[in-house]
Amino acid sequence: MSAAKILQPSPSAAACSLRGSIHTLAILTLISFTYFSLKSLQQPPSTNPTPLTVQPPQPKVLPHLVFEDNEEKSVISDDESDVYHSSKVFKLNYEEMVRRFKVYIYSDGDPKTFYQTPRKLTGKYASEGYFFQNLRESNFVTDDPDRADLFFIPISCHKMRGKGTSYENMTIIVQNYVESLMSKYPYWNRTLGADHFFVTCHDVGVRATEGLPNLVKNSIRVVCSPSYDVGFIPHKDVALPQVLQPFALPAGGNDVENRTSLGFWAGHRNSKIRVILARVWENDTELDISNNRINRATGHLVYQKRFYRTKFCICPGGSQVNSARIADSIHYGCIPVILSNYYDLPFNDIINWHKFSVVLKENDVYQLKQILKNITQEEFVTLHNNLVKVQKHFQWNSPPVKLDAFHMVMYELWLRHHVIKY
Repeated sequence: MSAAKILQPSPSAAACSLRGSIHTLAILTLISFTYFSLKSLQQPPSTNPTPLTVQPPQPKVLPHLVFEDNEEKSVISDDESDVYHSSKVFKLNYEEMVRRFKVYIYSDGDPKTFYQTPRKLTGKYASEGYFFQNLRESNFVTDDPDRADLFFIPISCHKMRGKGTSYENMTIIVQNYVESLMSKYPYWNRTLGADHFFVTCHDVGVRATEGLPNLVKNSIRVVCSPSYDVGFIPHKDVALPQVLQPFALPAGGNDVENRTSLGFWAGHRNSKIRVILARVWENDTELDISNNRINRATGHLVYQKRFYRTKFCICPGGSQVNSARIADSIHYGCIPVILSNYYDLPFNDIINWHKFSVVLKENDVYQLKQILKNITQEEFVTLHNNLVKVQKHFQWNSPPVKLDAFHMVMYELWLRHHVIKY
């Protein structure tokens, strides 16, 4: 018994042992902390912004963005990144949009007021028909409205116009249709229509909906006439590119040596800026300006072939601020010269138009030739090379392909659906 008592440690000895262990642990912790602190000091310093620099928030890579083995891991290449405001943001959000975006299409209504199938996919209003067809055949459509991010009101004022419907009757038809959706479904009333959108490329669509303030103010308008005098709201509405398809000739590009003419425009004088353009420059020897469209009797596709030989193609606003001439210029590799006030250009929050076009105010028409001549050959080549990079964004396809006009419009809608939830 006495021996067992001798082997048991005394309370004071146990306390000393515990204090020693704690002391040893503290020393090891201090050594470890010092080691990692010194190691971190050897790393390159981070580039913190100066106090006057506003650092935009960086997008996060979401966990659901898992690429398939046979899928490209980048929607745009590095050599294309300079034509975008932020290629990194565009890459991340585009892939998320393709995977997650869902649209519910209302099926109600008189077939005369909306598309069952597009009437045609040709002419300067083809963008409307292509969008209807592309959306219906895409994976963006859902039959479950509870899964929908946006609701599509499939009204085609262009189709109504083709059937001879007057503007007044169009307004009545559209109003009755929208009111029927409000009464039959709960979706409009949840957000007062903020998560609804409609598409119209013809200017009659803008006129036909002017008398419907709830539709114009609340829903997203995807229109080819993005003019502020018809109530276009840039942060809400979307500028639909007006593309005259099918193109008569193949795409131009990488052909700067063939472009010997300084500037070109031919068209009708159906706006103030076009009248001034023709009056000031139609007799100039360096600018090819004609106040009428080129007569087909002069030769086959003479108008389109002029685009191949010209550096800068003048794009003044017509009866509406928009013009199919802009997409023509891009397709044929001719630098578009935007000559219009307050034109919300298509995709201008994604692509930097100043990288591949010349954007001017209407008053610049009087100095037009000097402005173009002041652009050096090196600057022109850069603009031309960048123009080739964005051609795919102004092309409609059936079925649609990655990054074409349809997907760019869907991307614009995807951006807006994040900020309209009530």
